[in-house]
Amino acid sequence: MCGISGWIDFQRDLTREQLAIDAMCDTMSCRGPDARGTWVAPHAALGHRRLAIIDLPGGTQPMTSPDGDVVIVYSGEAYNFTELRDELRRRGHQFTTDSDTEVVLHGYLEWGPQVAEHLNGMFAFAVWDTRTEQLLLVRDRMGIKPLYYYPTEQGVLFGSEPKAILANPLAEKVVDADGLRELFAPVKTPRHAVWSGMREVEPGTVVTVDRTGLREHTYWQLRATEHTDDQETTVRRVRELLDDIVARQLISDVPRCVLLSGGLDSSAITALAGLELRRSGEQVRSFAVDFLGQAENFVPDELRATPDTPYVHDVAEHVGSLHQDIVLDPDALADPAVRRAAVQARDLPMGLGDMDQSLYLLFKSIREHSTVALSGESADEVFGGYKWFHDPAVREADTFPWFAAVRTQQGQQASVLAPHVTEALDLESFVADSYRTAIAAVPTLDGESGLERRMREISHLHLTRFVRVLLDRKDRMSMAVGLEVRVPFCDHRLVEYVFNAPWSLKTFDGREKSLLRHAAADALPKSVVERVKSPYPSTQDPKYAAVLQGQVADLAATGNEALSLLDGGWLREALAKDPANIDTPTRYAFERALDLATWFDIHHPTIKL
Repeated sequence: MCGISGWIDFQRDLTREQLAIDAMCDTMSCRGPDARGTWVAPHAALGHRRLAIIDLPGGTQPMTSPDGDVVIVYSGEAYNFTELRDELRRRGHQFTTDSDTEVVLHGYLEWGPQVAEHLNGMFAFAVWDTRTEQLLLVRDRMGIKPLYYYPTEQGVLFGSEPKAILANPLAEKVVDADGLRELFAPVKTPRHAVWSGMREVEPGTVVTVDRTGLREHTYWQLRATEHTDDQETTVRRVRELLDDIVARQLISDVPRCVLLSGGLDSSAITALAGLELRRSGEQVRSFAVDFLGQAENFVPDELRATPDTPYVHDVAEHVGSLHQDIVLDPDALADPAVRRAAVQARDLPMGLGDMDQSLYLLFKSIREHSTVALSGESADEVFGGYKWFHDPAVREADTFPWFAAVRTQQGQQASVLAPHVTEALDLESFVADSYRTAIAAVPTLDGESGLERRMREISHLHLTRFVRVLLDRKDRMSMAVGLEVRVPFCDHRLVEYVFNAPWSLKTFDGREKSLLRHAAADALPKSVVERVKSPYPSTQDPKYAAVLQGQVADLAATGNEALSLLDGGWLREALAKDPANIDTPTRYAFERALDLATWFDIHHPTIKL
């Protein structure tokens, strides 16, 4: 895993711009703490920060072809690189390293831009071909690894993260009304990167840049196909895929582990990893997050019926993992330095608060023991695990399901935005327009029933919009501490197969994630097989909310720029509340205010409404 960056300019002599490419590259030192390299020519400059995972001595980048005509900077993992290397050798290619980067480079020499179609993995890479003066920006099918670009008058800037692009003097730190809409009503508009002028390479897409301009080619997207397997065959096929995926994603030349929450998703990955490693006499290592006093003082709510820890320990004992709980206290979660690290990692003030901070702290602790971690992320989107998939009111709502679910569970939250911002953004119309655009892109089959068609729509919305927010969050928080997180449930073969399984098959036992539950049941303790879905944990300690209130009061006293976006009346009322009885919407709003203020502090964006 790594961070990549670059600058293409068909008029400027970039050999004189070494300091600029160095600055872009160095913004991502956390993504690649093991090595740093640049390659500079008159019209192309590429930068790379390396986190060494495969072939530690041999995978140095930027990497050039044997004749020096082609240069690549690569981030990610190609899990089928050994098979591809064998195929390329049969075609006459010779290799000098054991790295997957060299395989991707030779794959480009053999297949050109179509190399992406041959890869199984998570990746974002750039190829500069000196023979044609053409740049390729390539992103994996599900968007697991990030990649952004910023067109200029004479070329393009690109990077794994916006901060790399923003380090270049050509990039303006401007956020317009559309960017703010993405922040305050996150719908993950395709290609939108929040920063004005910046774009995100779409998953499953190749962007080509040359002297004639910029073009996009989609090499993969979800398609609707008829599912002909019966229930037993489908369950068996899901298990076969998962066994193969987990085995591939355990390949590493550095210590690896699994993230274990005690839910079905992470427990299944832990159990299958344990079975695979046991064949070679190894023991799987697992980590879980917990909060001080959470198990003893847990109070069930609409989202979380049970605490995670008892189930975590059931799985660890059942699988025989070498397990460690990472226990966090309210002071650590509320530490402004931790919040700053989380906001800086994401480049955006997303307002998830303690769930961002705890993830960052969890990954930071794990990095002391492992460099690679397997995660259960995305199983809910693939298999239909969220409660709102099964709520008739949400299914019938004419909006994104996750928006309808919030209204159903908590009631419509009052806006915390200043009146002039609310009026300028018109978020209600923005969400409605975004929803209509997203629905229009859903592939369907002729003859599908009303329910089957609707559930295909909901699944597609989650796999093309919702999951990308979560994948970006996990990538940013993990790479901020130099930890590579792999997501087996995002293997495109599994995603394609389950997406086309009828909803009746996905819920054949009357519960959520029926296919996954039955595919992994033999490897799991009964307690987890029967457990009801519970999302990523959040601290329930009232001290945390009280600390947030105090921090927002300090913010109001100092007058941060971010406060100009917030409603002063709401702020005064929220600060007057009893610190011991702060409700969930108010706590969420405090998180948003603090994240916004931190973001302004880091980037000093120019806001154009």
